[in-house]
Order: sequence, then C-alpha cells, then structure tokens
Amino acid sequence: MSSASAPAPAAEPTAIEPLPRWVKLVVVSIGLLLLLASLDQTIVSTALPTIVADLGGLEHLSWVVTAYILASTVAAPLYGKLGDLYGRRNIIFFSVGLFLLGSALCGMSQTMTQLILFRAIQGLGGGGLFVLALSVVADVIPPRQRGRVQGVFASAFAVSSVIGPLVGGWFVEIASWHWIFYFNIPLGGLAVAMFAASFKPTGVRTQHRIDWAGAAALSVSLASLTLFTSLGGNTLPWTSAPSIGLAALALVAGALFFWIEARAAEPIIPLSLFGMNVFRVTSAIGFISGAAMFGAITFLPVYLQIARGASPTESGLMLIPLTAGILTASNICGRYMGRTGRYYRLPLIGLTSLAFGMFLLTRLTPDTGTLTFSIYLVFVGIGMGCIFPVVTTAVQSAAPPEQVGTATASGIMFRQIGGSLGVAAFGALFASRMAASMAGVPGAGEVGGGFELGPATLDGLPEQVRELIGEAVTNAVHPVFYIACGLALAGLFLATRLQEIPLRGRGPQPQPSQRTGG
Repeated sequence: MSSASAPAPAAEPTAIEPLPRWVKLVVVSIGLLLLLASLDQTIVSTALPTIVADLGGLEHLSWVVTAYILASTVAAPLYGKLGDLYGRRNIIFFSVGLFLLGSALCGMSQTMTQLILFRAIQGLGGGGLFVLALSVVADVIPPRQRGRVQGVFASAFAVSSVIGPLVGGWFVEIASWHWIFYFNIPLGGLAVAMFAASFKPTGVRTQHRIDWAGAAALSVSLASLTLFTSLGGNTLPWTSAPSIGLAALALVAGALFFWIEARAAEPIIPLSLFGMNVFRVTSAIGFISGAAMFGAITFLPVYLQIARGASPTESGLMLIPLTAGILTASNICGRYMGRTGRYYRLPLIGLTSLAFGMFLLTRLTPDTGTLTFSIYLVFVGIGMGCIFPVVTTAVQSAAPPEQVGTATASGIMFRQIGGSLGVAAFGALFASRMAASMAGVPGAGEVGGGFELGPATLDGLPEQVRELIGEAVTNAVHPVFYIACGLALAGLFLATRLQEIPLRGRGPQPQPSQRTGG
C-alpha cells in the first residue's frame, strides 16, 4: 500500500511537504473566488425577510435562493469541458464576469420577478466558480495534500458565513438591500486580479465535443422537478394538470438524459463513473446533505428575525456558531486526511452531528436562549465541516486522472441538485404551514397573511400579535428541520457503504511552465 507511493523514508514527508510559492498563490486566489461565490449565498440570507417584504411575499422567499442554486447546477457540468476546450483561466474570467453582471442586475431589481431572473444569471456564473476552482486544485495539488487545501476552502466558506450575514444585515439597516449585491463587484475584481497574477496561461487545450443534447435534457429535467417540488401542493394542487405535466416532463427528460449519455461521445456525466463505489456514495451523500443544509439553513434568518425579533445584523451575529463549527471541523478533517491518508470515519461523524443538530433545531421556540441556539448550530456546523471537503477529496482521489474534472463537477452538481430541491420543497412546505398558522392571527390580513412581514413591519405590530406570529413561524419551520434530520440519517446509512481508497501521498505537481488548463 505504502510502497506504491514512494520509498519508505519519503512516504511520510509527502503529507506535509511545503507547496511551491506559485501553488500557494493559486490556492489563495481560488479561495477568494470561492469566497465570492459563497458570500453571495450568505450575504443574502439575513436580508431575505426584508427583500420579500419589499418586493412581494414570503411565499417567494425560496425562489430567491432556488433560482441561484438551480442555474449553477445546470451550468456546472459544462464548465469542466469548456475549461479544457478554451482554458480554465479564460473560462474562470467568463464565469466571474457573468456572476458580477448578475450581481449588478440584482442590485437594480425592482420586482421579485426581476430579482429571481437576475439571481439565475448570477447562478450561471457562480456554477463555474465552484467547478473550475476545485478542478484547478486537482491539477496542481497531490491527492493526499488536498484534504488540507479543502480545509482552506472550507475556511473561506466559514469566513463568508460570518462576514456575509453581518455585511448583509448592516447594508439593510443603513442603506438598502440592493447594496448587498453591489458589494460583490469590488470583491470580484480583487479575486480576478489575484487569480490572473498567480495562474498563468499555457496555451494547452484539449479538444472536446460538448454534449449539448445531454445538457438540454438535464436542464429540462431539473427545472421541471424543481418547479413541481416548489409549486405542487401550494400554488398548484398536486393532482392538477400542470403539476402532473411537470412531473411527467421531469421523468421523460431524465430518462432521455440517461439515454443520451449512454450514446454520447463525451457525455456530461460518464455513466462509467457510477460503477465506482466512491463516486456513487459520495454523490448520494452530497445530494442528501445539500438538501438538508441549504433547505434548512435558508429559514434560520426568518426564524431569528420574525419569531425572535432580531435585527438583520443581530441575526447575522447569531449564525457565527455555525461558522465556528464548519471552520473547526473542516481544518481538523483536512489535517487528519493529510496525516493518515484516510477519510472513511469523517462522513460518519459529520452526518451524525448534522442529524443531531437538525433534531435539536426542531426544539426551537420563540423563547429559546441564545446560548442554547448557538450549541444547536455548532453541531450543524461540525456536520457540514466533516462532509463536503471530505467527499470532494475522496472522489478526486478515486477518479481516473482524465476524469477528475468531470467527477468533481458531477459531485458538485448532485450537491447543488439536492440543495435546489431542498430549498424548493422546504419553501413550499413552510409557506403552506405559515398560511395555515396565520389564519387565526388577529390582523393577519393587514400583513398579507404573514407573507409581507419584515423586521420593520413586525416592530409596528402589537406585542400580542408579534407573539402569535412568532409561534406561527416556529411551528411552520419545525417540519423543515425534522425532514432535514431524516435526510441526514439516510446519508449516514449510505456513508457506511463508502469504500475507502487511501489517499496518495505524491502526485504529478506541474512546474509553473507546465501548468494545466491555461
């Protein structure tokens, strides 16, 4: 096992061997790019109640998140091959440019429809940031050292979890929610400048046939399934013709996608990947964890601001324990993988912690203390920190070198699909439960049955009405956390089937003049 890596004296140092300076610069610039993409998710979270109160209603809240996730999911598989065809450096520039264009348009939005549309444009750019950044890492970092690098990237997500809600809440309170999108523009400029300086072009290109038919079938299937999940039982009855039509379209397009992939010269997702245990299991874990995480975390600011009466800035501060859990767990996991080359136990620990944390969140009431709430979030954060960096590193190590980019993109795609469906389904469930709970609240009609509530509106209501609304929000959010807990337990069962392939300590690390993916 160890003999396949290097001679005995050199086996251990490979795990901690210093990276060349240019590689470190690439890692830092990529971390900043990932911070840009993840910051957009978190900076919006604390402003959502204010946004929906200004532009429309709470029933549209999930689509502000879903539009971004769905668009990035559909775009992600294409970016890997576009990077090979035109150079990863060039495609990252395109991806960031599209993301920043979407950000500017979101900031100018005047209606909920415009905001959702422009969030989709953002997602089309954001999907490339995740895939291309992680593919570059696979090109320049030996497998056994990727765990520590993934810990750095998880730290970028953790930093965004702190900065995002705070900055978002601050902009909402002193200016307007429009500025949370404009904030992306200078940060994006800095990220692009750093990446351009550290990752130089080489002119190396790989000719590909882009599987446009497969991409179209996948897009139709995912969009139909997300619409069915979001609208069914809420805006549309489950048995209505539009609902049945969406479900049928999702199934037909999904079947067509697999038929196309089996015959495509270069499929978006090579079906041979599903023959690998690591790919199958990590993709399923990513899907389930994405649904649990994105679906549940979206509603925490709503609980804090509407049920607890916290300001946007205060709700951002109260999410810091979640960040602490992610940051601590991801760094410990990265060091563990770098030292041992193993990862099997880590998803088991992460999914157990995630399930327990979600179960604790079902105990929330409007009177839950800050310390108790913080402890609940720490368990959720530890779970997230033990899952996502680990499954990405595992699948990159197990995939054949020529399929690393595709396997990475596909793994991210399944996580994003889970998140998209989770947010849509939980949003529909929350909206219907909220509508039922608000039916008995005096004066609910004056605030759109609860759907036009924001922190400012809430402050103007009598205390008794605020208490009833707080109870309604809490009751509406509990089923979300119960389902997220069940999903985490399902993921835990799947994780016991994960095959462990020891991470290699040494890999091809190109010199600056030989960098891949110029």
